Amino acid sequence: MGKFFEYIGSQMGNPRGIIGNIMTWGMNRANKVMYNGIVSEVNLQQNNVLLDVGFGNGYLIQKLYAKQKCTIYGIDISEDMIAPASKKNNKGIEEGNIHLSVGDCCNLDFQDCTFHIVTTMNTIYFWNDTLKGLQEIYRVLKDDGIFVNAVVRKESLKKIAYTKNVFKLFEKEDYIKLGKQAGFSNIEIKDLSNGFTFLVIYRK
Repeated sequence: MGKFFEYIGSQMGNPRGIIGNIMTWGMNRANKVMYNGIVSEVNLQQNNVLLDVGFGNGYLIQKLYAKQKCTIYGIDISEDMIAPASKKNNKGIEEGNIHLSVGDCCNLDFQDCTFHIVTTMNTIYFWNDTLKGLQEIYRVLKDDGIFVNAVVRKESLKKIAYTKNVFKLFEKEDYIKLGKQAGFSNIEIKDLSNGFTFLVIYRK
């Protein structure tokens, strides 16, 4: 069973094939509070440029674009997610506002000070270099930009079998410490569901 749970955990971080599509579909439904928390937190304007890290099947991008038509870039390490995310966000892509590509947040292919907003949900556990990823996000954010990171608390993740040996687990204090090391001085934590999930909000 250990190998099976490791496989499921790996699919959470890098969804692939039919199983990956099923996993992302399930995550859309299981994590609605987190998705809604991100959408409510960001104050989107029409002239904003937003980056979503780890877009999966494009569910969050779809919700953000429905809130405000703006320019949205999405990156995901899984090539298999380009097709379903593109299908879900076909209108925004045709309008020239949504751009999806394969990418790694630890090595962002964007110029400094490109984005007003960066969002991600349940991806930070899988970054190869957590500090480098946060430094990269800090670099591509404009001055006064905001990074909204939705996560599940460590104590809850530890109870799930597939997180073992796959997820990097962090305390709230770790998110703050790493954020400060990356350059962020204004960091806030907002509870979403009685301490089970929360937003870590980094402002540049």
